Amino acid sequence: MTSQSSEGALDPRLPDVDPPNGPGRSDHAVDLESRGGVFHRSAWLVAFAVSMCVTAAYVAYATWQWNQYVVKSWDLSIFTQLLQSYARLQPPIVNVKGDGFNLLGDHFHPLLAVLTPVFAIFPYAFTMLIIQAACFGISAGMLAATASRHLGTRAGGVLLGLAFGLSWGLQHAAEAQFHEIALAVPLLTGSLLAVIERRWWPAVLWAAPLVFVKEDLGLTVVAVGLLVAAKARKRLGLWLALWGFVWLALATLVILPAHNPNGAWAYAESANPIAVLADPAALFHPSKGETLLLLVAITGGLIIRSPVALILIPTLAWRFLSTNQGYWGPSWHYSAILMPIAFVALLDAIDRGPDSRWIWMRRYTRHGIAIATTVALMLLPQLPLAVLLTPDDSTPPDRAGAAGEILESIPPGSSIESDIGLMNYLVDTHDVYWIGNSNPAPDCIVIDHAAGGTPSEWGDVIAVARRLHPDFDYTTLMQTGDYELACLATPR
Repeated sequence: MTSQSSEGALDPRLPDVDPPNGPGRSDHAVDLESRGGVFHRSAWLVAFAVSMCVTAAYVAYATWQWNQYVVKSWDLSIFTQLLQSYARLQPPIVNVKGDGFNLLGDHFHPLLAVLTPVFAIFPYAFTMLIIQAACFGISAGMLAATASRHLGTRAGGVLLGLAFGLSWGLQHAAEAQFHEIALAVPLLTGSLLAVIERRWWPAVLWAAPLVFVKEDLGLTVVAVGLLVAAKARKRLGLWLALWGFVWLALATLVILPAHNPNGAWAYAESANPIAVLADPAALFHPSKGETLLLLVAITGGLIIRSPVALILIPTLAWRFLSTNQGYWGPSWHYSAILMPIAFVALLDAIDRGPDSRWIWMRRYTRHGIAIATTVALMLLPQLPLAVLLTPDDSTPPDRAGAAGEILESIPPGSSIESDIGLMNYLVDTHDVYWIGNSNPAPDCIVIDHAAGGTPSEWGDVIAVARRLHPDFDYTTLMQTGDYELACLATPR
């Protein structure tokens, strides 16, 4: 999906084996194992507490966004229509993306179908935001539980879990609203935690479904497989790597082109590393440096002490070697997948600390939790969730009343052509089309002059209707605040 902010008004928004008791297997970790379930029981309490706190924070933020009529892109509406189709046991036809558009021609994300039972019970766009909040919360709880066992302290597990759950990558993903990557965060967290605990089958089973979350994650699965193969000296990891590569090839060369109207992978043009490598300004763009700096800062540089950090390479590579500048920086949802890698690598580095040959490193790694927590707190005022700490920001905007009037004035069951302004609020009960596509004439047209993205030179809603559907007569039904609503003069 692409971002609303970056490419014009009509763009709707728009990736040596350790011996059993050698490095990475400290006496401290072995001692924890010898104590059996002492930490296992309390780890569940830690996981639950951290999961609930992180989930609650993101639900509160989603509620704030919803009440403020903040719509970052068309993506939430797209995924809502996707789940609507799955709930009807139909192919994922998403009219927001284009009339009759099969979303499996955009990105390869069949695993989203597992959300269908929940969506069928709660068939609302807002449900998607709750699901994403839960995914982030569960992931943070998983990390917190494992950290509490490894560190031998519940407090350390809680702090690391909260630092992960409220990290910059997850906050920016929440700000961008729902994306399929939400499912990848707990899957990758589970896999990498199993890797550092040398539980190879769980590591593979957690990682394998990632290929069905999004096509680029096939590269990540390849990297996880190679890491497992190197550390475990087993073919199991090589089979996982082969699984990731095969699905990457099938998705980009067969499945996506077969469902795309143009018969090609929609994002092939931006995957042009030669163009980026030939342009120093693009290769060393400051936004790439910002992403890398944040990764190093939040781990205090300890990330380089763990081989888990190698799993960052596929995602950073496809992002930094793409010609789409929207991929380079730390914002939007593209860095969410980096957070479990960074924090599991940090935990692994702390585990490895006592085995370092350097006294200063052994001392420094003792402060890994404090570093991650401090950096998370320092970054918080600059991140999206900071609005929850400002009482004045909780007041509904003046345009909220106007938006409510427009929504109530739309005839029930009408098909709607809309810019992104009210799209998320219409998609639950209406067949919604995006105003920038070639669509069949809808029953009504809604535009938001302030934040919808419709070019100002297009004029008022009637001028827009004439431009898009010259053979049909529309009449203005309501104009209030920044919103305009027009419907067919003769209803069908």
